[in-house]
Amino acid sequence: MTAPTKQRVVVGLSGGVDSAVTAYLLKQQGHEVVGIFMKNWEDDDDSEYCSSRQDFLDAASVADVIGIEIEHVNFAANYKDRVFAEFLREYQAGRTPNPDVLCNAEIKFKAFLDHAMRLGAEKIATGHYARVRSVADPAYENGQRFELLKGLDPLKDQSYFLHRLNQAQLSKTMFPVGELPKTEVRRIAGDIKLPNAKKKDSTGICFIGERPFREFLNRYLANEPGPIKDDRGRKLGEHVGLSFYTLGQRKGIGIGGVKEKGAPRGGGEHDPWFVARKDMASNTLYVVQGHDHPWLQQHTLVADDLSWVDGKGPAAGQPGVGAKTRYRQADAPCVVEAADAKTISLRFPDAQWAVTPGQSAVLYQGDVCLGGGVIASAE
Repeated sequence: MTAPTKQRVVVGLSGGVDSAVTAYLLKQQGHEVVGIFMKNWEDDDDSEYCSSRQDFLDAASVADVIGIEIEHVNFAANYKDRVFAEFLREYQAGRTPNPDVLCNAEIKFKAFLDHAMRLGAEKIATGHYARVRSVADPAYENGQRFELLKGLDPLKDQSYFLHRLNQAQLSKTMFPVGELPKTEVRRIAGDIKLPNAKKKDSTGICFIGERPFREFLNRYLANEPGPIKDDRGRKLGEHVGLSFYTLGQRKGIGIGGVKEKGAPRGGGEHDPWFVARKDMASNTLYVVQGHDHPWLQQHTLVADDLSWVDGKGPAAGQPGVGAKTRYRQADAPCVVEAADAKTISLRFPDAQWAVTPGQSAVLYQGDVCLGGGVIASAE
């Protein structure tokens, strides 16, 4: 079914260059474009780390250059209830959550989508590097099944963070810059003299920004110091609270001066230390020496809290499946050993490094993102 040539599209304008070029491209295609700036964090909005005021000014400047309306919408209560509370619960339980995944599912493609529909939008658009493809399939509503594809720029692909989107959400979503390399997006922004053409990409916690992470979490989480031990059970120091460490962490452990002479199993005298395990029952942080230590190599994982783009997910033994256990890695070939409505078990022929409970395991078949779940355990 061919989409109408002109639609009312509400674009999430963040103040960044990707969403700005998204709005421009849609306007050029003849769509009726409206910009919305989402404010989702209020606790310390006047601090040096939270740049929402400047981001809104940048977004408003972009809207002015492109010639579209912009609305400022406050979703801070939704964010705190749906995203941040869960984020803190996961950290308190010793896991390492991915707030961007939850933020996309609960705010950008739920609260924002609902708001856009109330404004009479036919579609929403964001500056994510991903793509949506419609496939004829009589088993789905209106005879169409929607697939989530990787962005064409492999260095910027963000489908990992979008894997929880469902058919209803994808049917209403456009990702114009997903068809372009980042260099082309920057070039377009410069050519049309967007005020934020050279603005650096945002990092940090979704909507909260870049800040000293441990200091930030310390305001919200109780911390109970405890022992740091090596793989032989020897005490090397004290940690400041298990919530503040993640598996595979190398910096900020606090035992940089400790060296283990003749360390077996992957560690040499001067090899760095890595966080390898967290024992919540005994409040013990375990560290190992050497990047290739066996405690940092996992061949299997179990994920729960599943979400599948097609509503069904892969079957056990389905061929050609790969998975990412963290954002910046290539798809790793894997075998779906078991899958039901609640959990999926994956086996990797090649060991995966520091597979971390709380992070997302996202499955792919080539360029198609199938969905995924939250890592519950790994061995």
